[in-house]
Amino acid sequence: MIRIPTDNITAVVLAGGRGRRLGGRDKGLVELGGKTLVEHVLDAIRPQVRSVLINANRNLETYSGFGYPVINDEMADFQGPLAGLAAGLSACDTDYVVTLPCDGPYVPADLVARLARALVENDAEIAVAHDGRRMQPVYALVPRALRPSLQAFLDAGDRKVELWYARHAVAMADFSDVSEAFININTEAERHRVAKGNIPA
Repeated sequence: MIRIPTDNITAVVLAGGRGRRLGGRDKGLVELGGKTLVEHVLDAIRPQVRSVLINANRNLETYSGFGYPVINDEMADFQGPLAGLAAGLSACDTDYVVTLPCDGPYVPADLVARLARALVENDAEIAVAHDGRRMQPVYALVPRALRPSLQAFLDAGDRKVELWYARHAVAMADFSDVSEAFININTEAERHRVAKGNIPA
């Protein structure tokens, strides 16, 4: 079976949102368990890929301090995760990009491996995580070859992730055994609740 080597994959950590439900705070820089949320994500994804990019639209100097290249959306006004993906596809030097959000501290150690396996086994164009109940659309493996399709979609004024996925063959990667991995921090209440548990090493 053809495999996708990890050294042909770039991780794009999506930290470019407004953080509305956190009162406009930059979610990636919110602390949990003594580290910022983005640090939890970076530490978990780095061993799984060749390189890492951080997609951010503010606090760029702070994000640069984590030691990875920081890329901005090419579109203004916080256009959502697809804008971050588009920036990653433009900036990467690998054939594939894996996206994941900055506010999900429980990244599975085999996130990339499962996505890559689903993509190959299903002869798909995009692989997306599924937690057993619902698709987790921002946890995805996308080939750089789809950049023109994504750019055309964005240029037409569309922003919804699922609508763009619907234009392509999508494989669902099964993560039902680790559904808690997709807990994310959207509000201060959620941060306090998650802080009472243990953060994976």
